[in-house]
Amino acid sequence: MNINNKAISVLLVDDDEINNFISIKLIKKALLNTEIMACLNGKYAIEQLSDIQRKDPNKLPDYILLDINMPIMNGWEFLDEYKRLNLDPLGKSKIYIISSSVFSNDINKARSYPLVKDFISKPLNVEKIKELFEVATEN
Repeated sequence: MNINNKAISVLLVDDDEINNFISIKLIKKALLNTEIMACLNGKYAIEQLSDIQRKDPNKLPDYILLDINMPIMNGWEFLDEYKRLNLDPLGKSKIYIISSSVFSNDINKARSYPLVKDFISKPLNVEKIKELFEVATEN
């Protein structure tokens, strides 16, 4: 799947620390060579991404797994700010909404954002993660 053996980098943006812990374990189980950074809200994630963009845009994450409902800056606000700041002009990062929301308006809203590749329902499991990264690496 990852021919050049470069680690796949993932930014997990979710305010639930237990969920992050579980997601990180699952991602590491599904994909052996990963670098994962977690941010507990969208504002902190934007700050981290801005810093990476300034220092070395090549180090932007390959994937951003974004929750919707978070304090300080939610997923929608994150997407708007991410686009406004043009943090990834070359489109290196693939953004997926990862949410426990079952509301069709959230799912449809997520799919209306050109930046968002897909909406994935929580909880994550190894199969969903493998499917997500296999689909994503084909694109």
